[in-house]
Amino acid sequence: MTSIIIDRRYCGPPNSGNGGYVCGQLARHIPGGAEITLRTPPPLDKQLDVVATSEASWELRDGAIVVATARPAQVELARVERASFEEASEAELLTPIKPHEHPLPTCFVCGPARARGDGLRIFAGPLARQSGNASVVLGATWTPDPTLTAEDGLVATEFLWSALDCPTGYASSYDPRSGRSERTPILLGRMAARIEKRPRPGERCVITAWEAGRDNRKRVAEAAAHDEAGTLLAVARATWITVDRQVQLGRA
Repeated sequence: MTSIIIDRRYCGPPNSGNGGYVCGQLARHIPGGAEITLRTPPPLDKQLDVVATSEASWELRDGAIVVATARPAQVELARVERASFEEASEAELLTPIKPHEHPLPTCFVCGPARARGDGLRIFAGPLARQSGNASVVLGATWTPDPTLTAEDGLVATEFLWSALDCPTGYASSYDPRSGRSERTPILLGRMAARIEKRPRPGERCVITAWEAGRDNRKRVAEAAAHDEAGTLLAVARATWITVDRQVQLGRA
C-alpha cells in the first residue's frame, strides 16, 4: 500500500482536488488505458491510501471512505479531432466562460485566477472550422511549465490527464446557439484516458474536446491532445454529473 497527498495547488473546487489530476495520480498504477471513477470529492493536504483491490484494480481511500476506484480500460474514440496551434489560439479568444463568470476561478486547470506557471490556464473555445454533422469542437493551447516535469524529463502523466479534464467540461456545457456555457453546475464523475506519448516541458500542445452525449444528469465528452506537429499524445472520455452549486463548491 502506498499513499499520496493532493497538494492545494492541484485543486478543482476550492476545497477538493482537480478531478483529472486525481484520476491521473491513481492511473499511474495501471499500465495502458485506465478508467477512474470519483466517488467523493478528493480532500486536499491529507494523506490518502492507494490500495490494490485485485491484480489490476485500485482504490484511493481516505480512511474507510473510498474516494476513487481505478481499473484497466480500452479507450478508443469514434473520432479524434485535431487543430493547429494557431486555430486553437484563436478558439481561446471565444472561450464561453469569461473570467468574471468562471464558477471555479482557482481551478488548477482552467481557473483564470491562477498565475502562469502555477495553474495550467487552459481556456477552451469553439474552433472556427466546424462540421455541420457533428458536435461542436472546442480547442485550446497548452505549453507545459517546467514544474510539471517527471524524473525522466517529460511531463508527468497526471498533468496530461489534468489537461484533458476541464476541456471536456467546457464541451459538455457549451451551447452552440448562444456561444456561451450553460449555467448548470457540473462535476467530473468518471474519466478514462490513454496516453500515447508525453511531451517535454515548453513544447507547444493543442487540446481539442467535443460533446459525445447526454443521459439525464450525465454528460459525456471526449478530448485529445496533440503536439504542435500533430502527433497524438493522449485521448480521454469523461462523464460529468450535474450537481447543486453548493455540492460543486464542496459545501454540501
